[in-house]
Amino acid sequence: MRYRIIALLTLFPASSLADELPTDAALERDGAIIGKLTLDKSNVFDLSNPAENNWLYRLANRWHIVTKDKVIKKQLLVASGDTYSARKIDESERILRSNQYLFDASIEPLRYANGVVDLAVKTRDVWTLSPDVSVSRSGGENRTKYGLEETNLFGRGQLLRIARIENVDRTADSLEFYDRHLGNSWVTAFLKISDNSDGKSNQVSFIRPFYALDTRWSAGGWVLHDDRRNTLYALGEEAAEYQHERDYASVFGGWSKGLQNGWVRRWTAGLVRDDNRFSMVRDATLPAVIPRDRDLVYAFVGLEVVEDQYETSQNRDQMGRTEDFYLGSRLAVSLGWSDTAIGADRDALVFSASASRGFGSLDKTALLLSATTSGRVESGHAVNSLLTINARYYRTQSEKRLFFATLGATVGHSLALDNAVRIGGDSGLRGYPLRYQSGDSKMLISVEQRYFTDWYPFRLVRIGGALFADAGRVWGRDALDGKRYGWLSDVGFGLRLAPTRSSSGKMVHIDVAFPLGGDDSIDSVQFLLEAKRSF
Repeated sequence: MRYRIIALLTLFPASSLADELPTDAALERDGAIIGKLTLDKSNVFDLSNPAENNWLYRLANRWHIVTKDKVIKKQLLVASGDTYSARKIDESERILRSNQYLFDASIEPLRYANGVVDLAVKTRDVWTLSPDVSVSRSGGENRTKYGLEETNLFGRGQLLRIARIENVDRTADSLEFYDRHLGNSWVTAFLKISDNSDGKSNQVSFIRPFYALDTRWSAGGWVLHDDRRNTLYALGEEAAEYQHERDYASVFGGWSKGLQNGWVRRWTAGLVRDDNRFSMVRDATLPAVIPRDRDLVYAFVGLEVVEDQYETSQNRDQMGRTEDFYLGSRLAVSLGWSDTAIGADRDALVFSASASRGFGSLDKTALLLSATTSGRVESGHAVNSLLTINARYYRTQSEKRLFFATLGATVGHSLALDNAVRIGGDSGLRGYPLRYQSGDSKMLISVEQRYFTDWYPFRLVRIGGALFADAGRVWGRDALDGKRYGWLSDVGFGLRLAPTRSSSGKMVHIDVAFPLGGDDSIDSVQFLLEAKRSF
């Protein structure tokens, strides 16, 4: 008996060690081969949890079509027989999490033996078929939307939306279709047809993007026709109008040697036709201020450099879900030449560029910087040129509290009338009417104290809150010579509601804002109801 006990005591530690899975570093060092990929797909509700096991949630699970296996497998950058790569697994998780129809996704080693590692791909669906009904208010104006939306059609990952949107600008009836994996490929297809009260808008595109860091080529094209009435504002009130008809078409191709030493370099080249025509509005009710027509036809070449550096976190811009942040260095530049010899109405150098960089860590303190610029050079002078700089600062105070600040600045030069810089209730200055001030440059500063609670009513919506303050102003030329008020500011508070079972991916903001400046016509309190992508 004594020898049996000793044998058992020596056996159990050995079994425990055998059951322990190696780390990512160990699997890569040993050259582990990926064996079986097991899909662990969760429905909308977890019926093994008593808090979610009720007749309504069981019915929702029964009616919901879970994402098909081939849709998930197509988005994986690893396959059976590949050498284990933690980088590819992390990137596959990010690709899966970018889908509206999945709440979360993770890939974990399941077992390891004889140099072969089996992986479990875990996903959780959200409810994707819903009446698309919403009412929002910002800048003193209401916006209503109603229709029907399916973001995971028959479990195939396709979006189909029929909607009517009524806002201060127009009433629009639209049909929209989007497929990220047309024919089980990496080609994205997008179609939108919109019949508006002031014109029509139709768009179609087929694009194979650089879907992963190691993707070697990209190609695509899109066509847009848009006809609409645009309005110029003064102190939040309509002051002038014009009709804008635009025809845009582009084709491009891109190539890359893939990921090398933690960096990616991508080249693109293509052709663009961008025709903008302006006229008086038929049956106009406001004075006409009409921009100059412009018709650009140009070939372009672009370069993008990307560093492989990402970080995951929670309770930063969302609540209770995994968030992916890019913290690396990224630079993109594009140059084109528009020429009358190929149908343009002017010779011009068309340029655009962007850059971004992250510092620190989202676990403690992080600063995310970005900048973009675009415009043209005509006869040696910059025309319709914009430079925008943005900074986002996150400081983690505790598991349930976060301080957030953002600074955005835009500088314009020789801007077209249809490209004015605006600030107001619809662009971050929450205590003021929409499009309250216009110019060619602006600055906006916002600070927020964010609170994340454990309140989770019916396990459907997570609840948070915020205290905030905004300050901003515009400079430069205003086409209507409207009155300026210098720096404008507001303070306020609000609730944040984050649905966890819906595919909308939006957070409901219920805010009360108090303007601290402006003209006497502004209400002393602004009530805002909006759906946004972040906190």
